[in-house]
Amino acid sequence: MFLAKALLEGADRGLGEALGGLLGGGGQRRGGNIGGIVGGIVNFISEAAAAQYSPEPPPPQQHFLNVEAHESEEVKRFRRQFMQLAGPNMEVGATDLMNILNKVIAKHKDDLKTSGFTLDTCRSIVSVMDSDTTGKLGFEEFKYLWKNINKWQCVYKQYDRNHSGSLGSSQLRAALQAAGFQLNEQLYQMIVRRYASEDGSMDFNNFISCLVRLDAMFRIFKSLDQDADGLIQVTIREWLQLTMYS
Repeated sequence: MFLAKALLEGADRGLGEALGGLLGGGGQRRGGNIGGIVGGIVNFISEAAAAQYSPEPPPPQQHFLNVEAHESEEVKRFRRQFMQLAGPNMEVGATDLMNILNKVIAKHKDDLKTSGFTLDTCRSIVSVMDSDTTGKLGFEEFKYLWKNINKWQCVYKQYDRNHSGSLGSSQLRAALQAAGFQLNEQLYQMIVRRYASEDGSMDFNNFISCLVRLDAMFRIFKSLDQDADGLIQVTIREWLQLTMYS
């Protein structure tokens, strides 16, 4: 499978605690251009000034129940709480994800001023995070997503200084940079057209959706660019799988 394995070992902060509360209640990818379709192969060449972001390296794959010796107590606790959320299949789908996220968002309603994530947004999030194309998120995928959402919601609240419930154009650019994404003007404007309102502002729902997708696209490009030369090749089948599912 050519999709990147978007997995992380560690929890950024308070993952187990955050989930416990719920239960209780780069590499570089610089603006991909299609170089041509020749013999069913799509070429992508990175542009030096287009974008910069360094996703964290994925840990080795392991079975859900295989707890490594080095795993912290927090991650072990997070693993147990995930089992309660995910049920016997040990996976969460888009509807489960929407319910989980919206329960958390409800606790920050005054700060974020959002009605929560829609099912369509959660389907999109699952599709870009679903490295094994099961249509659901396993433990490592969910842990990585949870960590990023925790981090990015802090960035969002930091730059929504007037507590309006959205980021204006100047705030948005700074927030994207604070989240680690260095984008050129063309890519920034593409993001605004896709995720922002007509006045150029972006609410929390779209901010998280945008960053989840950006992170996934950088990660996928890096995983395919094995020799780090800024050039990748995928078959037309792989290209359609990537673009249609994500």
